[in-house]
Amino acid sequence: MSVAAILKHKGHDVASVSPGARVPEIVQTLSERRIGAVLVRDAARQLLGIVSERDVVRGLARDGAAVLDMTAAQLMTSNLHTITPASSVADAMQRMTDSRVRHLPVLEHDELVGLISIGDVVLARLDEQALEVDNLKAYVAGNM
Repeated sequence: MSVAAILKHKGHDVASVSPGARVPEIVQTLSERRIGAVLVRDAARQLLGIVSERDVVRGLARDGAAVLDMTAAQLMTSNLHTITPASSVADAMQRMTDSRVRHLPVLEHDELVGLISIGDVVLARLDEQALEVDNLKAYVAGNM
């Protein structure tokens, strides 16, 4: 299965905030949408970074309540790990593991086309395994 298949099922909608968005607004977006990260994009829709729950927690640990006055630009992770729609689920899983990230922006020709999470990747991998088991059962039963 490919990342494109995940996006086909999940959709291409991506939550994003401006670089000037303050942490309370970011946290509200995360909570309302029940998501773990938002992308940071400028007025031209260029991808600048990502702010995850983990970034907020680290900011709280480092700066205490002062983190509430920080902007997305100040808190975001700007060294993004990305993937393409043509990449496999195994590639996405490996990239997330190696990079120790839970979200990967999906870029096609340097344009943002979606965002996948570790939950999306695990679900896709479970679907792949279920299909493999069904195919093996059919093979053993002589139905192939």
